[in-house]
Amino acid sequence: MEKLIITAAICGAEVLKEHNPAVPYTVAECAREAKSAYDAGASIIHLHVRRDDGTPTQDKARFREVIEAIRVACPGVIIQPSTGGAVGMTDDERLQPTGLRPEMATLDCGTLNFGGDEVFMNTENTIKYFGRRMIELGIKPELECFDKSMIDMALRLHRKGFIAAPMHFDFVMGVNGGIGGELRDFLFLRGSIPAGATYTVAGIGRHEFPLAAAAIIDGGHARVGFEDNVFLSKGVLARSNGELVEKVARLAAEFGREVARPDEARAILGLPLL
Repeated sequence: MEKLIITAAICGAEVLKEHNPAVPYTVAECAREAKSAYDAGASIIHLHVRRDDGTPTQDKARFREVIEAIRVACPGVIIQPSTGGAVGMTDDERLQPTGLRPEMATLDCGTLNFGGDEVFMNTENTIKYFGRRMIELGIKPELECFDKSMIDMALRLHRKGFIAAPMHFDFVMGVNGGIGGELRDFLFLRGSIPAGATYTVAGIGRHEFPLAAAAIIDGGHARVGFEDNVFLSKGVLARSNGELVEKVARLAAEFGREVARPDEARAILGLPLL
């Protein structure tokens, strides 16, 4: 079985210090949290950025500043900027970090009702636009799928030439408006991707560690981090992203799965080695 790729989603666009004081906003805090995750075994840092007051931004200059700090703190780590941004941002605003030509970036594959009046918009034309840009810039997309229909959309647009192979999916499970986070839901998504594709599972809240365990056993990969869950266990706040990664690494050890370092993750994902 392949080694396990652990992704750390260190901050997200929605979670705040009010939820957990360790959530990073500043450049130094992002570097600190990335290093805690890297030292614990994460080979990918999934990255949103904030202003120092916690306001989410897709500003290219802010991404550059944070990425440079993370590269110093975490030599060789794969940095995966989000093109999801935050609800209400325009397509071009969201795409700004792709101008830095990262190895990977996220590509959301459908629209989602986040709750109340919040709608995370990703029209078919948006997905085509993002996919075409990533092909042009040589960026590998991580296909963010919050439901089965989004996998179907990604496969259809792959056949039309907007998404390159080999495909790598991220099943984001347990989000309001998307698929649930139960084992049956995982098996449904897992059975819907083609042979030769790889996948990561991101379970939200209480689903984080059970779904990580399912992915470990199945041969997939796992994402944890403050974007998805701020608790180490019920009622116990994680002190860092590293604590969340450490827990997944312990699960992997229990199931006899080695954890991949960044260059091993690149080989698994078909990325050029540094």
